[in-house]
Amino acid sequence: MPDKKSTKCKIPSGGIQRVIIRNVFPSVASGKYPAKGSMGEPICFEANIFADGHDKIFAKVLFRYSNEKRWLEKELTPTGNDRWECRYIPEKEGTLEFKIQAWISGPDTWKDAVEKKLAAGTDITPERSAGIEMLNSLLPLLTGNSHKELKQLLYGQQENGILPADIDSRLYQAIRSLALKDKVTATEIFVINVERVKARFSTWYELFPRSCAKEPGRHGTFRDLVLKLPEIAGLGFDVLYLPPIHPIGKLKRKGKNNSLIAAPDDPGSPWAIGSDEGGHKSLHPGLGSMADFRHLVKEAGKYSIEIAMDIAFQCAPDHPYVKQHPEWFKWRPDGTVQFAENPPKKYEDILPFDFETDHWEELWEELLSICTFWIHKGVKIFRVDNPHTKSLRMWEWLIGCIRKDHPETIFLAEAFTRPNIMEHLAMTGFTQSYTYFTWRNSKQELQEYMTELTRTERRYFFRPNFWPNTPDILPDHLVAGGEQMHVIRLLLAATLSANYGIYGPVFERGINVQANGKEEYADNEKYEIKYWGPPEETRIYQMIRKINNLRKTQPALQFTDNIEFLSTSSDLIMAYLKYAPEGDGHLLVIINLDPYNRQSAWVNIPRAAFEKLYGPEISIHDMLNDEQYIWKNDWNYVELDPYTKPAHIFTLKGYRTGTLPAGPADIHE
Repeated sequence: MPDKKSTKCKIPSGGIQRVIIRNVFPSVASGKYPAKGSMGEPICFEANIFADGHDKIFAKVLFRYSNEKRWLEKELTPTGNDRWECRYIPEKEGTLEFKIQAWISGPDTWKDAVEKKLAAGTDITPERSAGIEMLNSLLPLLTGNSHKELKQLLYGQQENGILPADIDSRLYQAIRSLALKDKVTATEIFVINVERVKARFSTWYELFPRSCAKEPGRHGTFRDLVLKLPEIAGLGFDVLYLPPIHPIGKLKRKGKNNSLIAAPDDPGSPWAIGSDEGGHKSLHPGLGSMADFRHLVKEAGKYSIEIAMDIAFQCAPDHPYVKQHPEWFKWRPDGTVQFAENPPKKYEDILPFDFETDHWEELWEELLSICTFWIHKGVKIFRVDNPHTKSLRMWEWLIGCIRKDHPETIFLAEAFTRPNIMEHLAMTGFTQSYTYFTWRNSKQELQEYMTELTRTERRYFFRPNFWPNTPDILPDHLVAGGEQMHVIRLLLAATLSANYGIYGPVFERGINVQANGKEEYADNEKYEIKYWGPPEETRIYQMIRKINNLRKTQPALQFTDNIEFLSTSSDLIMAYLKYAPEGDGHLLVIINLDPYNRQSAWVNIPRAAFEKLYGPEISIHDMLNDEQYIWKNDWNYVELDPYTKPAHIFTLKGYRTGTLPAGPADIHE
């Protein structure tokens, strides 16, 4: 026989809360990790908010910095399809906390009912009485003058009832933001790391300091590099990234072109760190002293340039760690240490750490101390070599520790690997990330990739840093396309992403000879000292200076996700709008992707938005070529020659949309 005892289900305490809040952004992994923000970058708080029936909803976001007690509030407004949002521009760095609250709005529901009945010509007597009852219930929640005003209003309207039109607009706004606590739906607290501007907007230049000597046949020094700072600043770069500057291993040292046998005068690869001269907390003696390095950091600051230091957690076979802490490495049965490999590549001069060692805690502590050592020497930016080949949990811990005491520190992840790993590194702390931009060439590939980065959840945690080349990567298109392709890829990197960089001086000189058909430079600077001599005013060099100066003066180029692609009649002409955050100074960028031939196309622009300000004729100025045009139609003709005019960058001053473009609604589902 069935059990006669009934099973009682516990009724949830929040069952009276009718409003549902879902898909809250900015958030990363449902709030597990902080989202990324920066000073001056608009934050769009948004969520799906809905309830049963047709009652009206009131929603707001509450936010504060973690060191503050008082919550600030902004009302959320519906934008369609149950999506609500509002915007806020942070003016200082710090950890910003926010939560969203929503409830059934009695005043708005009542007002809506009155308006519908008035429009239908039906009796509103019940609504008059309902208004009195509802307002009496809210009266205890009001304070100050608003309480007095509502009390007087209710006293005078008790017999006749009350309508929304009887309430002053300011008082009505105060009333509609009230709710009994037990009827309010509230989310958990989400976190946004608001970082300094350079986390969002930076222009990187990479060079080998040992190749900076003023005359051939000599090892360059930090003092030599100081003399190059005016040139680097004149080109518009604000981050100078140096490959490892530590002592270089002498055992298993690589020779020119990655040869297994080094000649006596071969300097070796800087990424083979450590010798009897010191390790990760030492400087290569040929570069200079610690005082020379600090002088470089100080002098760079005078030109608004920050020194970015390479962090490569790996060791040469003769690094002091190998003798001092053999337990941190993997040893073969024959007594040798397993060197680094990435088949078919082999790095015989590099030993990886063993992150599964029983002494992993001591290893983590030492790696953290390397970062803090250089922070105390004035370094605030680290480019991290191959972070995906080290413990992912270690990076989350290490960067978290650094951020507690030095939140201004920037970490760039040099990880060209699987998407999930690259995304995880970004989620768990890396400020910026290398990307697949280097291998995205066609119009379709570029637009699809930018859409992934700016119109999906990635926009909240993955800050791209676009590099056309690196010491390890000379892509085929730079080889085949020559100087014209160098210019095209430069313009794409500098206008699509707010963070971008180049490895020079090979890039601006158009050096593009590959090593035996591999996607890397022949006579690679990683393995030999170069003498570059005075700068060469190539066309690439001139374009670098021009585009970097535009990036400094045009706010629209200082953000990444403020992009909208436009239709063109050719797959070789790409066009996009870059929106300025303040609603003025938007840009229209049009680029010829063909490095060999003049290309033409018809470009469709949202002319209706311009006409509100300018009428049927729109005047636009090309800052790249100093040309003026009048556009009269929705579709306009362009013609671009890669040898003389590869692109247009038009200013659209006065073109106001009020907000940055929002992504598709379905990205949040």
